[in-house]
Amino acid sequence: MSENISVLGLGLMGSALAGALLAAGHRVTVWNRTPAKADPLVARGATLAATPAEAVAASPLVIACLLDYASVREVLDGVPLRGRVLANLTTGRPSEARESASWAIEQGAEYLDGGIMAVPQMIAGPGALILYSGERAAFDRHEQALAALAEPRYVGEDPGMAPLLDLAMLTGMYGQFVGALEALALVRSAKFPLTEFTTDLLVPWLNAMATLQPAWAQALEAGDHRTEVSNLEVNRAGMENLERAFTEQGVRLDLLLPVKALIERRVAKGLGHEGLSGLVLELED
Repeated sequence: MSENISVLGLGLMGSALAGALLAAGHRVTVWNRTPAKADPLVARGATLAATPAEAVAASPLVIACLLDYASVREVLDGVPLRGRVLANLTTGRPSEARESASWAIEQGAEYLDGGIMAVPQMIAGPGALILYSGERAAFDRHEQALAALAEPRYVGEDPGMAPLLDLAMLTGMYGQFVGALEALALVRSAKFPLTEFTTDLLVPWLNAMATLQPAWAQALEAGDHRTEVSNLEVNRAGMENLERAFTEQGVRLDLLLPVKALIERRVAKGLGHEGLSGLVLELED
């Protein structure tokens, strides 16, 4: 079913979102501070709004994808929002999402916050995911249209949940990147072919190790971190060996030293029999 949808912000991601909606047959109105950025979309059938107010008035669903949450508030300041669903797909923090939700609701709008788990080139393609949190009725009403962008997944009434999970997934990504970069530095020191190492050895290994993560989640939920394999004492010795090997190869272990310190702190508390899941408790204030 075709809908009227407005998109505010035509950076790389905003343009990809608007383009996906057009490709799905929706009637799309766009606005951007620099109108010329809309030219390719207008050529494909989008309507260019002269002002944010004009864009909002054109559609019951308004998608914002701007620089930050402050920009969203600035662009929509004084714009009538009553009766609209504001889907804010701008990257930000949970606290900003909750503040924006309160503000939008005060203006008479329904509010959804989104976490885009994709780069612009992935939008409308396989593997693209957008997390949504906020008002369930608004999500249900527009789920079909949102599916044109990426797989839409509703994660709860708390508007801050989508950005929180977005940041959590990015945290996992950066953690993987950090380990891979350290690994590449070590392999590079031995002049072993890096492409061969990553393709044939590292990627399959990381994929296999990723299967351990649900067990960590179960241990945290159960409050039981005991393990009979690869406990913290074993990992403490392993990290000590890593540091010595890196030093001997003339490579710094800087990116992983905080993990080593965390393991040592937990072991010093007499918890060396626990698994890695117990380290989460050391991260909580």
